[in-house]
Amino acid sequence: MTETTAQETRANLAGSLWMVAGMAAFAVEDAMVKAAAASLPIAEVLVLFGLGGALLFAVFAIVRGEPMFGADALSRPMRVRACFEVTARLFYVLALALTPLSATTAILQATPIVVVLGAAILFGERVGWQRWTAILVGLVGVLIVLRPGAESFSALSVLALVGMLGFAARDLASRAAPRSIATAVLGFYGFAAIVLAGAAYALVWERKAFVIPEPVPALLLSAAVICGVLAYAALMKAMRTGAVSVVTPFRYTRLIFGIALGVLVFGERLDLPTVVGSLVIVLAGIIILKPSAALDLARAGRRTS
Repeated sequence: MTETTAQETRANLAGSLWMVAGMAAFAVEDAMVKAAAASLPIAEVLVLFGLGGALLFAVFAIVRGEPMFGADALSRPMRVRACFEVTARLFYVLALALTPLSATTAILQATPIVVVLGAAILFGERVGWQRWTAILVGLVGVLIVLRPGAESFSALSVLALVGMLGFAARDLASRAAPRSIATAVLGFYGFAAIVLAGAAYALVWERKAFVIPEPVPALLLSAAVICGVLAYAALMKAMRTGAVSVVTPFRYTRLIFGIALGVLVFGERLDLPTVVGSLVIVLAGIIILKPSAALDLARAGRRTS
């Protein structure tokens, strides 16, 4: 194995570990946001959550001496990223508040499939027939979870679907963001976008007066901010460390954490379509991952021969 191949392998391993850590933190964040939204207006949850995260990331950036404003922060990838961040956060928090955590988490697992598809189109990453098959299989899994046309279908499930597409586009834009922008700065702008999402939802749709949070919801939101900041930093680190097509499939670990919290904390009951659809989506992730490993081995063989 050459030094270049070894560096790529280490980068992919590090990116994968960052992704798993981020998914665990995101699952805990989701549970706390869902609990807080039970007693607070959804727009207020978004605004407070976004302000808390933006403040923490701003402190991190200032302490490290990382510039928060400049031409790169207003570049096209950053503007696109902000738009998708607003969309993703708004619809995903709505899904958390209005639908079961386990089903919402399951739908979110289609994000890697969309990201790999986008990486192939936008960044020219190699996607063989196995991964194209995985994309189709994953979409079938999403349809199984959504169950369109069935009596049990809920239109609210579309909220999670729109949120998932927004997150996938956000992640791809993060990959295209200028390297000069530090992770803490990316986090600051990401959470600032959540504030905008909450403000827009409050003014246009919800139109509920904000209230002073009781101690329990305030504690939940504070803990959610901490988990969200840690998760966000880990995700950005993962997306900017290893190859997108290698690191992204490890987002499926969020399914395990999310379903466990939905069942244990919120008393949700898993139905057969959700279980089957989740397994199909995870299978798609495995199909995506295996060709990557085979490709890395093939490259190593060519370089050492």
